[in-house]
Amino acid sequence: MRVITSAQRNQLSKYLSLVLRHRPDIIGIALDAQGWTPVPRLINALQKAGKPIDEDILKIIVATNDKKRFQVSPDGSNIRACQGHSVNVDLQLKGRKPPDILYHGTSTRYLDSILTEGIKSKNRHHVHLSEGFETALTVGKRHGMPVILKIKAGQMHQNQLPFYRSENGVWLTEFVSPKWIAL
Repeated sequence: MRVITSAQRNQLSKYLSLVLRHRPDIIGIALDAQGWTPVPRLINALQKAGKPIDEDILKIIVATNDKKRFQVSPDGSNIRACQGHSVNVDLQLKGRKPPDILYHGTSTRYLDSILTEGIKSKNRHHVHLSEGFETALTVGKRHGMPVILKIKAGQMHQNQLPFYRSENGVWLTEFVSPKWIAL
C-alpha cells in the first residue's frame, strides 16, 4: 500500500467530488441512473488521468472525508457521491420529516438576494441544510464572511414542502422561500 500525505488525500477527495458530482466525463466514466459507478472502473480512469490512487487509497479517502461525501455500495463494488450533484441522477431519497429548525450557511454578500428571492438550488438538485449551527458555519466560511440562516423546516414540512436526508446527514429540499428564513 502506498502512503499519501493529507494534502494529497484532500486533493484527491476534491477531484473525486468533482468527478462523482459534476464531471464524470473528464475521466471518461459514466454514472448510472442512481449516481453509481464501479470502483475498479473509477480507479482505472483516475490512474489514467494521472491521479495517484488505488483501492486502499480510495478506501482511506471515503473513510476520512470530513463531510462523508461518498457512499460505497454494501458489497463494495460501486461508489457514488451522497448529494450535491449537478448531473442528472436519482439518489432515490425518501421524503422525511425534518427537525423544526435547520441551518443554512452562506456568505453575507448573498444575504440580500436570499432574503428577497429565497435559497435556490442553482445548478444542483437541492438546497443543502444542516442540523447543526457549526456545520452551517463551516459551509458559510467557504463562501466568504459567513452568515447562518435559520430555516423553519418544520413549518415548511407542515405546508407539504418535501425534505430528504442524504446518506451523510445533509438535509435537502428544492427551494426555501424567504418566508421560511430567519436570521
